[in-house]
Order: sequence, then structure tokens, then C-alpha cells
Amino acid sequence: MCGVPAERTIADTTNRPTKEDTNMPLIQVKALEGVFTQPQKQEIIERLTDTMVEIEGENMRQVTVCIFEEVASGDWGIGGQTITTDDAKALARGELAAG
Repeated sequence: MCGVPAERTIADTTNRPTKEDTNMPLIQVKALEGVFTQPQKQEIIERLTDTMVEIEGENMRQVTVCIFEEVASGDWGIGGQTITTDDAKALARGELAAG
């Protein structure tokens, strides 16, 4: 079977994570590419993790996952209109009205 060792089958569940193993917090952030600098992304990740830990307790910090995903400029839409990285930066500078 495509990449599956012969001694193991798809139905083999011995190495699958248990429900307890998969109960770690997951924070997903999506933003237009190029809007945030690397230091800003790091700060967002740190602050969101800190917020989650404030709610769930310090012991959860080590298993809190934060994924910062960038969406290509022009692949984001609001109100039926696409937005580019330049549009988002202009909005942040107060040069464009939201909506």
C-alpha cells in the first residue's frame, strides 16, 4: 500500500494519538502575506499563547500550538471584494475606510 509498511495496515490504531493526546490548544492566525513583520508575528504568537495560558493555566504553555499562516495578496476577500497587502497596509495607516 502506498508508503505503508507491509506489517501495518490502515486499520492499525496502535500508534494513533489517544483523545487525551490531542486535547492541546490550537490557535490559528491567518493574515495577508507581508502585512506583519517577523517580529510582529512573533509578538502575536507570544501574546495569544499568553492569553490562552491565562485561561487554561501555565501547565498548558508547553503544549499550546500557534500557527501563523499567511494568505497570498489578493486571495483574501471582505464583503465580496478582494484585498491586497497594499490595501491592508493602507487601512492600517488610516488611508482607506474599512468596508
